[in-house]
Amino acid sequence: MTPIREKEAVIYARVSTKKQEIEGNGLSSQETICREYADRMGYHVVEVFCDDYSGKSANRAGIKDLLAFLKSRRKQTIVIVDDLNRLARSLRTHYAIRDAVAKAGGKLVSPKRVYADDPDDDILEIIEAAFAGEHRRKNAEQTKDRMRARVMGGYWVFQAPWGYRYERQSGGGKVLVRNEPLASIVREALEGFASGRFASQGEVKRFLEASPPFPTNKHGLVTYESIGQLLTQPLYAGYIEVQRWDVPLRKAQHEGLISLEDFGIIQDRLAGKVRAPTRKDINEDFPLRGVVCCADCGHPMTAAWSKGRSAIYPYYLCRQRGCEGNGKSIARDKVEDALHNLVQSLKPAPSLFQLANEAFRDFWQKRVDSGREKMTQMRLEIGRIERKLSQVVDRLVEADSSTIVKAYEKRVEELERQKLILTEKIAKCGTPARDYQSSFQTALKFLANPWNLWESGRLEDRRAMLKLVFGGRIVFDRFEGFQTPEISLPFKALGAISGPKKDMVRPTGFEPVASRLEVSCSIQLSYGRVGGAIACFALKANRVKQQN
Repeated sequence: MTPIREKEAVIYARVSTKKQEIEGNGLSSQETICREYADRMGYHVVEVFCDDYSGKSANRAGIKDLLAFLKSRRKQTIVIVDDLNRLARSLRTHYAIRDAVAKAGGKLVSPKRVYADDPDDDILEIIEAAFAGEHRRKNAEQTKDRMRARVMGGYWVFQAPWGYRYERQSGGGKVLVRNEPLASIVREALEGFASGRFASQGEVKRFLEASPPFPTNKHGLVTYESIGQLLTQPLYAGYIEVQRWDVPLRKAQHEGLISLEDFGIIQDRLAGKVRAPTRKDINEDFPLRGVVCCADCGHPMTAAWSKGRSAIYPYYLCRQRGCEGNGKSIARDKVEDALHNLVQSLKPAPSLFQLANEAFRDFWQKRVDSGREKMTQMRLEIGRIERKLSQVVDRLVEADSSTIVKAYEKRVEELERQKLILTEKIAKCGTPARDYQSSFQTALKFLANPWNLWESGRLEDRRAMLKLVFGGRIVFDRFEGFQTPEISLPFKALGAISGPKKDMVRPTGFEPVASRLEVSCSIQLSYGRVGGAIACFALKANRVKQQN
């Protein structure tokens, strides 16, 4: 065949994914083959267009640029593709692109086939294009099957969630591992929401936005969609679930950041409460907004910056209509200084700290010693759950109604989840996650001086201090300061212990309080559960006081 001289040509190359472009040599090898063909045919290559997108779709950046280039030229331009399946992986897409190229003034050629107008060649082209589409579908199915099989084995196969990264393991393949410091931030957010330290998704949002390593959008914000994904992802509990592939909840191969029990608490909280929006006026400038109430009407105060002659000044004020104090501003420093004095007055005497340390150690050892007994109880409970599962499955097999089948399937799922939680507890039973010092040092520091949490300057810490110290909203009078507030249970008990003997509650009257403190002691201690530690200390201290 006589070569066509002085014909200008362009090259089009395509790979399916960005990864193939970065790690492979598909684009460069296609371009090399096409250039070699152009030299042999006497074509002058003026441009190269590339794509890293699936051949199923014609909506590709490279194709759009190619068509725009062809339309801008006055004469016909040769378009060289390495193979027919590089142009498209679908019969419909193939003919759509071929017709668009011809309409734009291009002519398709390939070193591996001849594009002619012969009817026999048209039939061959149809077969090849259809085969390319079928090959793509088979590849997609095989890839999905392999990914699903890996998920069934407990391995995550999608993008790593926040707090994790992929690391290649010795046996082949990749597994999720902790990615610090992001993993610790995510863990604190999840545990904080589970424990109640963060009362809403809005507080979780503010916490993450105040943590620089956590990724934000271009406005420096974390979206509620991201918060929802974070709170509902079982990967953080060390479990894996892909509903669209019919893969139920199962133990994953990576280490979880929280327990499955805490994850269940988070889901219960999400299901039970509507998401509270993040108010822009609740910020570091006015941490007492919504907590401090007006003494005249009892409604929560708002706050604002007021412009003076030479500067702006922060104030708290009441905006309730009909209130005597409506619009009367109170300087922020006056309110916060009064709060400081109030909180400092709750500090226990230093002499009680040795007693606190002994109480905590006794409680710690008691919890460790009771681990074996709890393990036996949990194993018995697993046996009962398995018997229930067997009964439900038998009824499920015999059920005819689709409604009844769904109800039984839901019950099976609930029982399986309970079994997983108990299995996880048994594995950890008798082995403390942290030693005594690391478990109780936060509680002791808070007990020594609750105001230190306020002085951290972080909004979530300040709000947490208010929740731990006070039993509800606190009332502030613009003339007299804070009225007698409702103090939280641990500080009530401490006040009774360290105060004068005549002010102490009688032992008989203290029993209901003591029983409530016993319950508090059973709470797992963490940053967001300091109240349980303080309650345990208060109970022990009160008993010693009564004995003396």
